[in-house]
Amino acid sequence: MARGKKIYEGKAKTLYEGPEPGTIIQYFKDDATAFNAVKKDTLDGKGALNNLLCEHFMLGLNTIGLPTHFIRRLNVREQLVHKVEIVPLEIIVRNVAAGSFSKMFNIEEGTPLPRPIVEFCLKDDSLGDPLVSEEHILAMNWASSNEIDDMREIALRVNDFLAGLMYGIGIKLVDFKIEVGRQFEDDLQRLILADEISPDSCRLWDVETNQKLDKDVFRRDLGSLTDAYSEVARRLGILPKNGGSTGPKLVE
Repeated sequence: MARGKKIYEGKAKTLYEGPEPGTIIQYFKDDATAFNAVKKDTLDGKGALNNLLCEHFMLGLNTIGLPTHFIRRLNVREQLVHKVEIVPLEIIVRNVAAGSFSKMFNIEEGTPLPRPIVEFCLKDDSLGDPLVSEEHILAMNWASSNEIDDMREIALRVNDFLAGLMYGIGIKLVDFKIEVGRQFEDDLQRLILADEISPDSCRLWDVETNQKLDKDVFRRDLGSLTDAYSEVARRLGILPKNGGSTGPKLVE
């Protein structure tokens, strides 16, 4: 499928005009970044793995009735998605203390939280994606009160789905971040899940060993990031185990 003109390039993805009005082609890059792109590298195969994993998660969420921007995967690195107006916020759900949360509140990493905590951050790399309150969101008109409620509900539904899916394959969902967008249909507007869900946007630890299977492998120099992502894909049945000949293959 031919791409249209490039409309946006981020750290991990490039967006192109889609073949039909209201669609976008989302291209997954091999670039890996951390600490707001202070640390960066190119890792062969990372984009293809994230594309497959994102497809798997989005299809599952669509199945349980949670609307997403995903339409279909086009090839090894691209997927067709609905065009939306992105709300300029990252929504984070934390189940276990880790990363910046542990540092901010001086809580030992790995401490289970008494309930899932939903946070909002302003999506602005130049400011370090600062944590914001509902008062900030309303005062700056980034989202309405109803939209804040909808974003929280979407985030917690994603958490329920992902936590159960991951636990079934021996992985602990520590935390994750999502983005949502406004989809306009005639005079109607609704919020839907957008951007991506992948190990780039989640913290995933092995249930038994706490081995990291997410971007912390790259952040903390813990080994091969593509090996970690491949392990998640193998456990989900997306890639064949032990390099066998059965199961789906990455084909252009």
